[in-house]
Amino acid sequence: MAEVGAHLTAAPAGGDRPSVFEAVAQDSLMAAVKPALQHLVKVLAESNPARYGSLWRWFDEIYVLLDLLLQQHYLARCSASFSENFYSLKRVPMGEGTRQALATAGLPKRQHWKSLLLLVLVPYLKGKLEKLVSSLREEDEYSIHPPSSSWKRFYRAFLAAYPFVNMTWEGWFLIQQLCYILGKAQHHSPLLRLAGVRLVRLTAEDIQALEKKLAGATSSETHSFTSRVQLALRKALGGIAFSLSTGLSVSVFFLQFLDWWYSSENQETIKSLTALPTPPPPVHLDHEPSSALLPKLKTVCPLCRKIRVNATALSTSGFVFCYRCIYSHVKAHQRCPVTGYATELQHLVKLYSPES
Repeated sequence: MAEVGAHLTAAPAGGDRPSVFEAVAQDSLMAAVKPALQHLVKVLAESNPARYGSLWRWFDEIYVLLDLLLQQHYLARCSASFSENFYSLKRVPMGEGTRQALATAGLPKRQHWKSLLLLVLVPYLKGKLEKLVSSLREEDEYSIHPPSSSWKRFYRAFLAAYPFVNMTWEGWFLIQQLCYILGKAQHHSPLLRLAGVRLVRLTAEDIQALEKKLAGATSSETHSFTSRVQLALRKALGGIAFSLSTGLSVSVFFLQFLDWWYSSENQETIKSLTALPTPPPPVHLDHEPSSALLPKLKTVCPLCRKIRVNATALSTSGFVFCYRCIYSHVKAHQRCPVTGYATELQHLVKLYSPES
């Protein structure tokens, strides 16, 4: 009953066109789910890296597969995405008159697959692009590549163009929403227009048809072996999607709270509430096996055994290296070369002496 459990009200008499608040709210629903789930997975990975580390490393790919399954389930059964169905909305093809098909009829194949790809693929690619831009900015800040390399010239041009591309993308959505508010457009989002569909409210007939379809699916019987296998596969996939949708429906407000709590605006508050005391200095390792890596001169890098260039400390252990040496080592091994402590690139701290 997850598909119909959220439909507490039927369509009002004012028409089937949803308000801009309903349209924007269903967009923000899925946007809040991923960061909250990502934080939960990060907590698990930090508590038990051996068991959940791979889950964190492949989180984007796992999430997009689950999202694909979830959206396919709802598009096939309710002619809507998960968030649209949650807000009692459905998708209808463009050009369809006042006599609309029921939600259980599904979308035409062309609109169905375009909707599925735009719902799942566009957010995935946008997230990957943002991560790429972030990593390139980090490399550009610390000058990993020689200044004259063609690769550095290329990604500097890319970093310079990205803000304008992103502004154009966001402006496109803003203009579309303004046109929707003023009644000049049938879509609040350009992605709906690309998919060839528009959003309308569910009617009482749609809700009744969804209830009948769910009841018929649970009581139907088939005698063909092939049909039974296909039905079993459909039920298994539907059961997984149903479990995901039910869990999201129950925990959506909790996930939105997590997204708000761990947003950038609340980071200072979180730090003040969860601040830990300053850790003690690193243990002296004269009698440890790894102390062989430590040079006698404090100005020498333990990795390349030369005078340090662009001195960089690891916040996890306190030892100082050349930036290029420790960057390459941490990127390849994710640990301190002296102590073996688990380390990530964000733990690198550049040091600036008065002489430099």
